[in-house]
Amino acid sequence: MSINITPVLLAILFSSLCIPVFSQQAMRPLPKSKNAFIVIAHRGSHLIKPENTIASITEAIDLGADYVELDLRTTKDGHLVLLHNDRVDGLSNGKGQIKDLDFEAARQLILKGKDGSIHRIASFEEALTACKGKINIYLDFKAAEAEKAYEAIKKAGMKYNVLVYVSSHSDYLSWRKTAPEMPLMSHLDNTITTEKALMQAMSKAPLEAIDNVPNETLLPVLKTMGISIFMDVQKANETPDDWMKAIKSGIQGLQTDHPKLLIDYLWQHKIRDRI
Repeated sequence: MSINITPVLLAILFSSLCIPVFSQQAMRPLPKSKNAFIVIAHRGSHLIKPENTIASITEAIDLGADYVELDLRTTKDGHLVLLHNDRVDGLSNGKGQIKDLDFEAARQLILKGKDGSIHRIASFEEALTACKGKINIYLDFKAAEAEKAYEAIKKAGMKYNVLVYVSSHSDYLSWRKTAPEMPLMSHLDNTITTEKALMQAMSKAPLEAIDNVPNETLLPVLKTMGISIFMDVQKANETPDDWMKAIKSGIQGLQTDHPKLLIDYLWQHKIRDRI
């Protein structure tokens, strides 16, 4: 996912929403994982295969990632597809916004891997099928309807294997209304630097996971509250220093562009099976 959140949760955190006061008992459980320290493959394993494709998902599974992060958008005729940007330019041989293309037109586009392999834009249903029983989904909810996405998740039998990332007030409310039991994740506003501010924010818009910590003094508070922290470290030139700096802060997982290298590093340093 991209860390440019516009808006993030500012409207949610400081609006008077009719949501129960935060309590640990009200937390929605995150998808189960066999590993204690979580590795999230950002847009799948996409160093060679195109991002958000079934091939990138399959590779993330083969590497042993705990989650695959996928970006959800909608075609002109209402089909849910995987695509990070709102345009198909650059990633494919086509041009234009995905919202202006019918599903069949989008499926005709060619996505080339760095190894010369040919791929297609994936439907959400295909992605759910590829992930079922093999890997959890970190669903970056870009531009779609919560109701339609949730129906697809339920139909695929993946109800307990998806963590939804929301970045807007409306998407937060839609998911809480549509699927109250679904765990949600977002980005805390950087103005939340005290325990009081954090508690106020979470009382208005409870989250099960976050991808940032505005102030390191909040780390023990977040841990006590049972909120998971899956930090973003994804970039082309990630280093072990980036990973260890984040790990030492006491987080529960990392989102990476280099899942294989990170997983090998975690096992080597005996971190994969502990938090």
